[in-house]
Amino acid sequence: MSSGQPSDTEAPEEPRAAENKDDSDEDEGSTRPSSPRAGRQRNVTGTQGSARLESAADGGTGAGCRVSTACDSLFSWICRRTVGRGPFVDPARDHFRTMTRLYSSMSPAADSVNLSTQTHGAVFNLEYSPDGSVLTVACEQTEVLLFDPISSRHIKTLVEAHEDCVNNIRFLDNRLFATCSDDTTIALWDLRKLNSKVCTLHGHASWVKNIEYDTNTRLLVTSGFDGNVITWDTNRFTEDGCPHKKFFHTRYLMRMRLTPDCSKMLISTSSGYLLILHDLDLTQSLEVGSYRILRARRAPLSTEGSSAGSRSAGSRHTIDSKTHPHREGLSPRNSLEVLTPEIPGEKDRGNCITSLQLHPKGWATLLRCSSNMDDQEWTCVYEFQEGAPPRPPVSPRCSLRLTHYIEEANVGRGYIKELCFSPDGRLICSPYGYGVRLLAFDEHCAELVDCMPVRTALLREIRSIYSHSDVVLTSKFSPTHCQLASGCLSGRVALYQPHF
Repeated sequence: MSSGQPSDTEAPEEPRAAENKDDSDEDEGSTRPSSPRAGRQRNVTGTQGSARLESAADGGTGAGCRVSTACDSLFSWICRRTVGRGPFVDPARDHFRTMTRLYSSMSPAADSVNLSTQTHGAVFNLEYSPDGSVLTVACEQTEVLLFDPISSRHIKTLVEAHEDCVNNIRFLDNRLFATCSDDTTIALWDLRKLNSKVCTLHGHASWVKNIEYDTNTRLLVTSGFDGNVITWDTNRFTEDGCPHKKFFHTRYLMRMRLTPDCSKMLISTSSGYLLILHDLDLTQSLEVGSYRILRARRAPLSTEGSSAGSRSAGSRHTIDSKTHPHREGLSPRNSLEVLTPEIPGEKDRGNCITSLQLHPKGWATLLRCSSNMDDQEWTCVYEFQEGAPPRPPVSPRCSLRLTHYIEEANVGRGYIKELCFSPDGRLICSPYGYGVRLLAFDEHCAELVDCMPVRTALLREIRSIYSHSDVVLTSKFSPTHCQLASGCLSGRVALYQPHF
């Protein structure tokens, strides 16, 4: 366990010393007063008034004042915990201690899946079905493997799923999923009939690296090294494919993601740029020159908390309603913003954004960046300035602000290492050499909005797990179970679960 091991206590020490029973009740998520006296204390305004009340009840001995201070601290803590969360406490927040202990005790499962390296090669991507019942594995040598993640039982091998490396897998629902490959095609599969593909999609001219799905329009969205982002109308697919059109094109395209609400598209490039399409409308194709673009320039990174204007981690822009009406509420659909995310320690050299993930609640983006010299590597978290909970204004304003980062081991140069968020967004799993690191925003595994730093802060290491004999390339949390999977260059998949 690293020094970042979470503490088992969050409530102030005074209430715990004064009333152990009441504190225990609070740990279980109760927001009601633990006693009639405590209930009355909530109606007294001001600390001095509470102290006088308790002092009079105690005959002036002063013992009541100490109890009053303890109660005030307890109720202040309860108030802080429930602010902005409505009349009820979110169970996911309320039981963070339990989740922290579970995350901290993650260990390789005794029955982890062991895959032979002779047939399928490296593991490039892992994907769980939305209900967590199936784990799919995208392999270097044309294969896709399917497992029951609970029993580690092998379900099926799609021996010749493609004619080249399988790069990515995306579930459209609990049954239908898509795979993409270096053979320039995308394939649709149905778990109920795995003997053949539902259909094969042709449209890219180079390796296809990414698949997304817009649940609002039911459009499949793919991107490849040909620089194209293509949309596919899955409402009208046949055995011969489905209608498609080129949505966007950019040079040096690496990764493409949609925010959880599908209101934005983020595209990372090997030249260090990050593109954000705001107010996304996938039904409109964007030809070169037809979209509003905001030119980016690199700005120095500052960690001074007093200078809000120089704290933003993205490139800076001159904002006005003519060049970027999106900021004034006049936003045209598919407005394009171009950022150059700054990396600590990498001020004078360019960088390559190799991995791009989004917070499950849409609050932040997670990047894995490497230097152009390929001698340094970082994991960075950037908060969305728009649509996020209110923060001190940043001027000039851009969409992203660097909040957390950590330097990586930079083992396995040249390979893309895929990070992931936990389903609740509290934890990050990062491939780290021959294992994985579990990283959090603070030592309590709190949510990002509850521990937003004034200055750029280091991610906290919760646990490091080394269970592979080769470089880990990908990782994924189960969406429904407290389970984690990782895959490495030699073809082994490891499963992790809490140790009880």
